[in-house]
Amino acid sequence: MAPSSPALVGAPQETAPAAAPSLEVTSPIEAGEVPAADEAPAATGALPHDLSPWGMFLAADYVVKAVMLGLAFASLVTWTIWLAKVLELAAAKRRALAGVKRLGSTAGLPAPDGLDAAGWRRGPVAALVRAAVEERAKSADLPADGVKERAAAALHRIEARAGRRMTRGTGLLATIGSTAPFVGLFGTVWGIMNSFIGISQANTTNLAVVAPGIAEALLATAIGLVAAIPAVIIYNVFARAIAGYKAVLSDASAGVLQHLSRDLDRAKFAARPAGGRPSLQAAE
Repeated sequence: MAPSSPALVGAPQETAPAAAPSLEVTSPIEAGEVPAADEAPAATGALPHDLSPWGMFLAADYVVKAVMLGLAFASLVTWTIWLAKVLELAAAKRRALAGVKRLGSTAGLPAPDGLDAAGWRRGPVAALVRAAVEERAKSADLPADGVKERAAAALHRIEARAGRRMTRGTGLLATIGSTAPFVGLFGTVWGIMNSFIGISQANTTNLAVVAPGIAEALLATAIGLVAAIPAVIIYNVFARAIAGYKAVLSDASAGVLQHLSRDLDRAKFAARPAGGRPSLQAAE
């Protein structure tokens, strides 16, 4: 047998190549990793609770609920004042216009005992006529200039009293319109603070967990705007309407003073003697 070749003596033996690393990916569930509980709503699309306005109100904090209830009550007060003042202002302005029309169709002020028969029973214009007639009767033996001055002062007081009565309640509208947004903003800030506290405790920034609390907080601001915007609009409408009502009363007061001046001049000229010269009492 031929001897072995020297080149083959002591040659290293060939080894099998190493197996390639496996590229197979193991799923988290097969590896035993289960998603966190707070990530389940995002994966499944479910929400923690109802996000309708009523559902958000029920799920809100007690402070936010108190703010919402207060704003809802303020909105109810606004619409109650609107209904009451619309009816009151419409009736008062209708009576005032009717009184001004009656003043324009009369030749003078009636006697004190003929006020009811002349139709001066109710309304602010009737109060103006009564004040002028009573002042004329009380100052029958006094100079005409003093009668006019005292009657004008009495009419001015009646106008101011009627204007104050008509503006009653509108100040509350201004208060609601100016403070309701800030009250709603307080509820929003409080709700967002609670939402951030809940985020820190849950140790997650998942939108499905964060969004409901923020939505509940923003609902307070929305209700504040719902209460404030109508209050401001209604207040401005009433301000213009009351200014028009006061203008009608001013016209009525001017008409009453004109009738009073004519009646006093008629009485002065009627008191003249037959020769045409006024008597001493009429001259005074």
